[in-house]
Amino acid sequence: MSQATTAPSPWAVHRPGARDVGLMAVAVVGVSFSGPLTALVTTSFLAIAFWRNAAGAALLVPVLLGRERATLTGLRPRDLGSSVVAGLFLAAHFAAWLPSLSMTTVAASTALVTTTPIWTALAARVSGVRLPGQVWVGLGLAVVGAALIAGVDVAVSLEALAGDGLALLGAICAGGYMLAGARARTRLATSAYSVVCYSTCAAVLAVAALVTTTPLAGFSARDWWLIAAITVCAQILGHTLLNLVLSTVGPTVVGLAVLLEVPGALLVALVLLGQTPPLLALPGMVAVVAGVALVIRASRPPTPVEPVT
Repeated sequence: MSQATTAPSPWAVHRPGARDVGLMAVAVVGVSFSGPLTALVTTSFLAIAFWRNAAGAALLVPVLLGRERATLTGLRPRDLGSSVVAGLFLAAHFAAWLPSLSMTTVAASTALVTTTPIWTALAARVSGVRLPGQVWVGLGLAVVGAALIAGVDVAVSLEALAGDGLALLGAICAGGYMLAGARARTRLATSAYSVVCYSTCAAVLAVAALVTTTPLAGFSARDWWLIAAITVCAQILGHTLLNLVLSTVGPTVVGLAVLLEVPGALLVALVLLGQTPPLLALPGMVAVVAGVALVIRASRPPTPVEPVT
């Protein structure tokens, strides 16, 4: 019994290969430093987001014009549309999530912002992508596990609840960023997509800084070093490596991998900020790993032909 062959949706869930697993592992380590390091910076969150994106784009330009220059041949302006949309969603993600880090705990903010795979899976389902029931069970289990690891600060204060709401909004915007990025990566190499996306995000944040009269310079040497560390860890090793595998595993698997940021951020926050993890951290970690395993097991095998990297 044969079926008509159709191009796979960029939002489908695909089983990662060994290379993808390795790249996602490095990326998870990178993004795990994002929340705790950001909480240590004394300047505005808007400035942090602007510089990590502007510097991230600048660092990738040599890669684009060097090793991946050939991928620019034949590109048309409309091919960059999804990258610009991804950058707008990324700017909204930072605008919502970063302020939440000072309104609620790093753990609660990180747990809520990593609900992204739920939103990407829902969008994929609405668009017509069929996801096995095992994927939904795995997603739910992983998100619940992340909440157990981080702990919940419900009703601690109105400010904490507002911070939780902003973190959740940040997760939805991150979902839009990954979905748009998955579409962009069907046409663009990682460096081309990332340069356009990060530059768009930085431009939007620069306008926001101008409107709100937020300074983008004049920081202490300590803050500049922390921003540099955030750029290298979270932006280059984190976001960019996730962009690299986005075209082969899909946005839901990438979002699910980011859930492993929760225990990572918790350990970093313990060392840097002295925030003690809750008692449910161990069973929560078991739930996250079990959820990830369920989704991977239920995922489709990777397609034999990979898009441009």
